[in-house]
Amino acid sequence: MKTGFLYMVTLLMLIQAGAQEQFVEPSSRYISSMPFQLLTGGVILLRAKVNDIPDSLNFILDTGSGGISLDSTTVAEYKIPLQPSDKTIRGVGGLRRVSFLNDAVLKLPGVTAEHLNFHVNDYALLSNVYGIRIDGIIGYSFFSRYIVHLNYDKLIMSVFTIGDYQYPSGGHLLRPMFTALPIQQVAFKDSRNLKQYFYLDTGAGLNFLLSESYARDSAVLRKRRKPLFVTQAEGMGGKTTMQLTTVRKVRMGPYRFNQVPTFLFKDEYNVTNYPFVGGLVGNDLLRRFNVTFNYVRQEVHLVPNSHFRDLFDYAYSGMSLYYVEGKIMVDDVVPGSPAEKAGLKKEDIILGVGSDLSNNLQHYKTLLQETGKKINLLVSRPSGVVMISLRPVSIR
Repeated sequence: MKTGFLYMVTLLMLIQAGAQEQFVEPSSRYISSMPFQLLTGGVILLRAKVNDIPDSLNFILDTGSGGISLDSTTVAEYKIPLQPSDKTIRGVGGLRRVSFLNDAVLKLPGVTAEHLNFHVNDYALLSNVYGIRIDGIIGYSFFSRYIVHLNYDKLIMSVFTIGDYQYPSGGHLLRPMFTALPIQQVAFKDSRNLKQYFYLDTGAGLNFLLSESYARDSAVLRKRRKPLFVTQAEGMGGKTTMQLTTVRKVRMGPYRFNQVPTFLFKDEYNVTNYPFVGGLVGNDLLRRFNVTFNYVRQEVHLVPNSHFRDLFDYAYSGMSLYYVEGKIMVDDVVPGSPAEKAGLKKEDIILGVGSDLSNNLQHYKTLLQETGKKINLLVSRPSGVVMISLRPVSIR
């Protein structure tokens, strides 16, 4: 009896001694802050340098990218030597085999990330979509090394070392699963209430996307009476056709949004990894929070910001606009769409929208977001200049 008591006391002392020798994680340390620009759909554009290239390059900050990459045109312009590989990447639009720039350095204001392996892809289409040259994409290879805070009120990105980090007050901590990408459970409702995993994708210029396979198998849209609008979308692999609609509610943590614009994507290459993942949450939704990404801790912290109650873009015209060789051009026009009914044609050159003659693609797309209103477009064709009136409809 006495021996047992002494044994328990000794064991307790050993446990306490072990507890006293636990390692304590060092505190996270602030490194630097830098400005960013928001493109159409909330996509983030950063300026950075690579190796000894003297010019600053344009990068999209993308939690939906499993690495880091450079545009093939940029690589050719600066005569960057590459290593061929048999690796293939997949994204919206298809599969591509890629070459690499190995052991390179990324230089952001106050931040130098070394020993990075950039894969090379063709981002000419993305440059055309945004009207700004896209030189590359910054993804997992950067996020996995730092704690990254995005302040959409001030358009500032702050970078911290990995360690014990104090999140801002007044928010909510998500604990996504991580592969190379954050995967968060999201609750949403249309014909029925559902919960499913979705990628958190800052590189996606949209609110919400469902793979068609998931939408079909879950029957989430089965009882709806709303029409589905055909639209063109762009991704890493090229152009693809999607359908556009809304879902009644989307909830992430305690935060709920109603009547959320939603794309339906025929995922031929299973980019969304269905049935495990149902689609993605894009940055037009995420930008409504100031967000901290902590990949090492597998945490994402959200604080609603001044954009939390911004109106969604419900406008549908049925045409795509691209910036090509200094001109803003109409690409595919969907049959039966407002654009076709207005008389717009593929390869029309848009000289102005309303009173705006800036030739700025971002401005023109913003002006075309009004529904139920007649918008005058100044259009150049081989036969001459014409005025066309377009009335975008609402997808609600």
